[in-house]
Amino acid sequence: MDLFSYEFQTLDAQPLPLAGFRGKAVLLVNTASQCGYTPQYAGLQSLWQRFRERGLLVLGVPSNDFGGQEPGSGQQIADFSAARYRVDFPLTEKVSVIGPHAHPLYRQIAQELGEGGSPRWNFHKFLFDRDGELAGAWPARVAPDDPPLLAAIEAALG
Repeated sequence: MDLFSYEFQTLDAQPLPLAGFRGKAVLLVNTASQCGYTPQYAGLQSLWQRFRERGLLVLGVPSNDFGGQEPGSGQQIADFSAARYRVDFPLTEKVSVIGPHAHPLYRQIAQELGEGGSPRWNFHKFLFDRDGELAGAWPARVAPDDPPLLAAIEAALG
């Protein structure tokens, strides 16, 4: 898989080619504004602040796939995450992360990991190393400050 060959759109519909992040470790997280795990935005922002200078990109991917918990527009998502959690890491446009209409990157991850490789809920985390190789996956219940996740980020950063 070449993570850096994929592209998203930003919340304001601008191209967001992942090629621009080549050489960075990437934590890809499907997010939602009305979920019990939504407070993880604060932990993701902390990770971003702690590790971005060392080469970590936290990339939020809003999705309405689970329980309809991301019903807002791009502007509403941006306003909510910034006002409530001071999020300034990149957020993509709202996309599907499961099923036949999932974003191509999520379909590729599911294909690579096999059964169980797709997110099961909001705030599922995929970590990619600096070469764009999948380095790990964590379900929603794993908090951004979980020691095994932090250790994997450290390893991905080198």
